[in-house]
Amino acid sequence: MIGFWLVALVTAIHVAIVLAEMVFWETPRVRRAFGMSAELAASTRVMAANQGLYNGFLVAGLVWAMVAGLPGEGAPVAHFILACVLVAGLFGAAT
Repeated sequence: MIGFWLVALVTAIHVAIVLAEMVFWETPRVRRAFGMSAELAASTRVMAANQGLYNGFLVAGLVWAMVAGLPGEGAPVAHFILACVLVAGLFGAAT
């Protein structure tokens, strides 16, 4: 049961990331969080939306896993998506 709630937490975090990158990228709050000027936010809007779309795919995979059942049939999907999240996080931290 704790696994389900941890997956739900990661899902919620990624929903927030999707919203920040696809909807609220140029708002003062998101610009402040990423230390961006209005000009930089405007010039990177399309790139951020693309990143948001990829994060949306992670959300979709995690929701799929939860609906399929955790623990249970959704576990392999959750493991794969969480491994993708881990690799992306490590790459982001390294670069």
